[in-house]
Amino acid sequence: MDDVHYREYKILLRPEQFYAASRFEDYWNVLTGIADALGVGVTTNKNAFHRAIREVLFYDTLRHDLYANSFILRKRTFYTNGWPDTEHELTVKFRSPDYDVARAVDITPHLTGEADIKFKEELLPLKNELGGMRSLYSHNCVLRSPSIVLDKGLEHITEVFPVMKRIDIKPKTRIELVNDVAVEELLVDAGNFDFGHGYQAKATISLWRNRASERSLIGEFAFQAKFASADEIHRKAKRLSEDFFLAVQRKAPDWVALGTTKTALVYGIAGKPAAREE
Repeated sequence: MDDVHYREYKILLRPEQFYAASRFEDYWNVLTGIADALGVGVTTNKNAFHRAIREVLFYDTLRHDLYANSFILRKRTFYTNGWPDTEHELTVKFRSPDYDVARAVDITPHLTGEADIKFKEELLPLKNELGGMRSLYSHNCVLRSPSIVLDKGLEHITEVFPVMKRIDIKPKTRIELVNDVAVEELLVDAGNFDFGHGYQAKATISLWRNRASERSLIGEFAFQAKFASADEIHRKAKRLSEDFFLAVQRKAPDWVALGTTKTALVYGIAGKPAAREE
């Protein structure tokens, strides 16, 4: 839990590019062309462009105190044939550009049952320039269908995640849906990239829409590699994965959206400024 076991590469995409369902496949074809030119192996999944639907909700105080202190509280509900599944995911995430700061946060929940804890390095483009790369480190905990009341006081959350008690606000401060925004996420598990020496990554393309207005908010291309230890990643494979990440920005610039993150975008909806920007 205290060592990075995932590298996730993320590029936000302009929502106006997704004017038709076929655009997911169009962009994948762009990506596979870039990969082929660099010698990156590509596998396209069977039913790669079947679009899964998920609802994504963010919860915070009215003043966005969680986000201001680098925490994210998110509920994700999956849908099958248009109907919500009985189970959902509750995620608590702490993010920082400082590895040591993120590593020191104990995100372990005080709750019986299954908890999936991950420590990730997230690779993002530079905020205002194509062809660059920056890192965020995130400690994540995912709970499956926990019986936690989200729209009550913060104390209901801190009982399960004591690390949040470090936030200097009253325990009974109310938690509510951020900006009253319910996100509809369309996601495709497009395929896999092989960078050699056993270093492989699963790739997804997604689009976030505001359920109330049906307005497209942002897209995202992401690929994630898992490993037992960062030391085991071969130098050439790591370099190739980063070269591919940079090339995707440079060779398909008309798709890339800079200057924000998906979460920051939701927090900034309706003219309310986000409390912080990663």
